Amino acid sequence: MTTSRTIVDEVLSRGMTREIWTGNYDKVLPVTLQSFELSAILPAVFYMFRFGERRGKGKFLETFGSGGKSSRERKKAATIKRIAQDFAESREFAGFSGEAEKAILSDMLLCFCLENSRHALGREEQVQRVAPTHYMSSWVDLPENVAHLRLVPEMIVAMLANQEGEHVKQSAETERTWFPVGNGYEKNILMRAFSQGIKLRGELASRTSDRFDEKNESVGLDQLIMIRLAKKLKQAPDRLRGSREGEKISNQRPISERAAKEFSEDIRRFVRSYANVIPRHAFVELLESCISVGMTTILTSAVNILFDWTENGKIAKTSEQKPAFLFVDCSNGVDRRLRSLAEQSMDDFMRRVERFSVVLMGLRLLDFGASYDRNIKKLRIPAKPHAAAWLNMLGDLLHKRRPEAQQVIYNLEQKAEELADHLEEDYAEAAHILRNAESEPNPVWRLAESLTLLQSRKNTTDNLVTMIDSALLAGRPNGLAAKRYVTRRTEETGTRKRREVRSLVFTDSVLDYLVHRHALPSGGRSGRRTLPFGKFIRTVRDRYGLLVDVVPPGMTISNDLLRANRAILERRLRDLGLLVGVNDAEAMKRLSPRFEPYTEDSNEVD
Repeated sequence: MTTSRTIVDEVLSRGMTREIWTGNYDKVLPVTLQSFELSAILPAVFYMFRFGERRGKGKFLETFGSGGKSSRERKKAATIKRIAQDFAESREFAGFSGEAEKAILSDMLLCFCLENSRHALGREEQVQRVAPTHYMSSWVDLPENVAHLRLVPEMIVAMLANQEGEHVKQSAETERTWFPVGNGYEKNILMRAFSQGIKLRGELASRTSDRFDEKNESVGLDQLIMIRLAKKLKQAPDRLRGSREGEKISNQRPISERAAKEFSEDIRRFVRSYANVIPRHAFVELLESCISVGMTTILTSAVNILFDWTENGKIAKTSEQKPAFLFVDCSNGVDRRLRSLAEQSMDDFMRRVERFSVVLMGLRLLDFGASYDRNIKKLRIPAKPHAAAWLNMLGDLLHKRRPEAQQVIYNLEQKAEELADHLEEDYAEAAHILRNAESEPNPVWRLAESLTLLQSRKNTTDNLVTMIDSALLAGRPNGLAAKRYVTRRTEETGTRKRREVRSLVFTDSVLDYLVHRHALPSGGRSGRRTLPFGKFIRTVRDRYGLLVDVVPPGMTISNDLLRANRAILERRLRDLGLLVGVNDAEAMKRLSPRFEPYTEDSNEVD
């Protein structure tokens, strides 16, 4: 039996198949739509801000896995136990030579600095990730291949740096920005928050010029261990070499421009106001919650925007873009009724996500056709940093509003007919979709649906779902979603089927972050503002699509359950010390952060 990829190669050509046979489309979301570890993102972000390049090979395996001959053996050798043994033999860790002391050192490494593969416990497992304990974590090349982070750090750097052009470049000395690139750590507020005790000694571009001031007493023991770990490596990793993308950081932004702009604003204001105020371990957890909320909103907004695009061929204006509205179980699964409603809301969204893969395939097909059209090439429509103009042009082709559409659509129609003939014998369902012009007259969607089917669900929808779970930090104590397995009987066959369901929840960390972020006054004002409870609920609804006391589109929820959800949220905020209402009057229910924001005498940078 000939594989589907081989048949598609023969009909569409290898060049075209290479461009479309993927689940990604960077002009919509400049990331690889697969699972990633959000907790491992920040060290890579530090590196890119520091050097203005993507991270390449470092010396972690060379230093701690030197006993192995092959790369695989070195990975297995570089365990927590091996690193602790190496530390115990150095003069910086005098007094840790005993077995008990080494065990303590190993546990500290595992708790605060490094993480084993698959989140495994133990001291002899393969180490796979580095935690953002300190800026010097950027010297540790874990995961070994930066591509395993699915281009998420690159997208975050591009959004925060907010530059023009195709690639993120070193910022000019005179550039006014909170997140300069390649200019050290003092001017970049995110870098400054994690670089205690580090001084620049030598050339700015040198991989060895970041030095720790041994007289500095402001770093914690866990930070000091991370600094010692980096010191063992002797230098920061080299820039990425031998990759298709190269060392340059793409400046492509997500199509959800409003969500991206608000994400950048949230990080900027939260880090600037609380990095020096909230205890460091709690701050890192809240910052990850911040990234989780922002990434989730970017993803759900992109889904909404593209479904609107399929109808009218236009990308919504930034001010009109909205995230998907999803019901949140404020009881965190304690109230079964609220949990069931939140799961239903998320299920409805996930069903839309299945169609999202088809829409991305349709965009890739149109993109390929447009990229080789001579008349469209002459227009020089920019796609970076924002691709709205390019996608609007593709929408005009889809809806046949441009003269070039006739040729592009005709070519795709021919491909659909030819591909159907070749698929008839072994892939009858895909061939039927291609020929079913009565239910779908547009060959773009017939081809897109058929090709997505041939790719298999595992390579399309399942990868996208794992990407969403990664952004949600699903199942983590500072995440935005809970997951569980349920067994339900299907009506058609009567058989019992086990499947995974997820629901949006407000963990304590997410609530802490949201209150501290939105207690900050708007504009360039310092200090904090009074945040009424009702306004807080409206803010998280309008900004992030998180619904507490409002029914999501297409669902029915009783007013009693909506009131119960709101009351549970109120009680939890009060228990966390974030609600300070003096009585039960609605107007007197106000939220207040537990930490006073840091203020400084400086003007806000746009």
